Amino acid sequence: MWLYILQGIGYGFAAAAQPGPLQTYIISQAITKGWKKSLPAAFAPLVSDGPIITLCLLVLRQLPDAFQKVLYIAGGAFVLYLAYGAYRSWQTFDTNLFIPESGAGQSVLKAALVNLLAPGAYIFWSLVTGPILIAGWHETLVFGISFLLGFYITFVLCLMLIIFVFGTMQTLGQKVRRMLVGMSAAALFCFGLYQLWLGIFK
Repeated sequence: MWLYILQGIGYGFAAAAQPGPLQTYIISQAITKGWKKSLPAAFAPLVSDGPIITLCLLVLRQLPDAFQKVLYIAGGAFVLYLAYGAYRSWQTFDTNLFIPESGAGQSVLKAALVNLLAPGAYIFWSLVTGPILIAGWHETLVFGISFLLGFYITFVLCLMLIIFVFGTMQTLGQKVRRMLVGMSAAALFCFGLYQLWLGIFK
């Protein structure tokens, strides 16, 4: 069980730290509206990811079990690609970057819509976290739930941290953001190698 919890925590942290539409949106909200009003947006993945996970798992369940090794290898390669992208973002990170103010009237539902329409979540749950969730589910329901809890508790808490930091001090926020991107690159690299190991040797 602890292996699934740790994987959930690792991928939850990496998902929150990766640059993307959802992160850009919540940072913009934190800068323009302050952290208190922006904090509910951190819960957007809990609203949007249900349909995404359901769709991805329905597709994955139609595939033969032998294809799981192919998914692990493809997922491992994709995670290493994300790790390289995160490393490049860390190298070229501009701590003076200012994200422009967005329009008014935006809420957690709009943040959820941003996440729902972005392709990254579908790719992530199809190639990376989906196979892990199914593997845990096949062993026991507790393992699958443990992975989901580890993932979403970490994901939401990290998004809340990003909102708080950017909402209180912009310059410090960018420095912390760069540190999180660097840490996510290292985490993604390790998990990518682990996924490749599962696909090749398991």
